[in-house]
Amino acid sequence: MGALADHVVIITGASEGIGRALALALAPQRLSLVLAARNAERLAGLAAECERAGSQALAVPTNVAEEKQCRALVDAAIARFGRLDVLVNNAGGTMWSRFDALNDWSVFEALMRINYLSAVYLTGLALPWLKETQGRIVAVASLAGLTGVPERTAYAASKHAMVGFFDSLRIELMGSGVSVTVITPDFVRSEIHKRALGPDGRPLGESPLRQEGLMTAEECARLMVPAIERRKRLLITSARGHCGRWLKLIAPSVIDRIAARAIRERR
Repeated sequence: MGALADHVVIITGASEGIGRALALALAPQRLSLVLAARNAERLAGLAAECERAGSQALAVPTNVAEEKQCRALVDAAIARFGRLDVLVNNAGGTMWSRFDALNDWSVFEALMRINYLSAVYLTGLALPWLKETQGRIVAVASLAGLTGVPERTAYAASKHAMVGFFDSLRIELMGSGVSVTVITPDFVRSEIHKRALGPDGRPLGESPLRQEGLMTAEECARLMVPAIERRKRLLITSARGHCGRWLKLIAPSVIDRIAARAIRERR
């Protein structure tokens, strides 16, 4: 049995991408999964797959950008399973546009709400229960939360906020038994890029990234599981990310050029 066997785990953004892949990667450990996303049909299908793999699964359609719905999600988890051991803040959105090309600045508010404030709401609501179980908080951020990325100013700002919040919270929780793990994926093949907001604030409808060579959501999830189990402080999922973290300290202009090239080449 895995280290998380019999644990109760909430995963947001579970209907696709990293969230879905993580749920399926965890399901063989025979735990209790609370799956949250806006798409009820996809959630129901995922819940059935997780149950076939050996776990209990509860699908809770949720818009995590709304505080009331976050409260309802935590309440549903406790009502069904009576406890909470792991909260995975994974739901998120993105954008692709130069800042000087934006004509709808509400993109910043929208991404801050879903990428950052939703995690604040859920963590605050879940924390009393996590303290009882000396549980785990997981924040799925991004490499864009560690360095600037052109054409993704709103996204990077929201992920920087997320990383800052959870790094600060980790210190506050010292001695409580509750751990905080920050995950910073590189580009991952996911539907999120098709919904990226453009300069007019509307979804692009297709991914601006070249899909070949991108890490799959399944590969990302396989890296995440042991990091969550071991209560790792930070998981960077790519060699480019590890290299960039150090270059930012010793040669910041180099990491700026690397980030610019990654966006220019769309990979």
